[in-house]
Amino acid sequence: MEVPNDLLYTIEHEWVRLKDNRATVGITDFAQGQLGDVVFVELPTEGMELTKENTFGVVESVKTVSDIYAPVTGKVVAVNKLLESEPELVNNDPYGKGWMIEIEFSNSNPEQSLMNSDQYTEQCNNQED
Repeated sequence: MEVPNDLLYTIEHEWVRLKDNRATVGITDFAQGQLGDVVFVELPTEGMELTKENTFGVVESVKTVSDIYAPVTGKVVAVNKLLESEPELVNNDPYGKGWMIEIEFSNSNPEQSLMNSDQYTEQCNNQED
């Protein structure tokens, strides 16, 4: 299980890369592994307002369908259009080409409610027990 140190994480298995007032979001390596082969990704449109902890999309795999949750409140400023035709990027490169959306966030300290890599790894290890 890959858990990059330079990212933050949610309890729902989203990863977050913060830069200035933007958050790039995707699902973690742990999440894509649990889902299995991703066959479809439904994402919001640019300009859509998201509320922290509310769903913003869906990932469908050969095993199940899973909601994706917003780690911050803000406006969607970019959507990974590649996932429309290549949803398998979520499996093959979850922290790179498999990113999902970019949010311009409105809360001033989003990292306060997110986990670092050590905290997230511990959570995943507890779920596997």
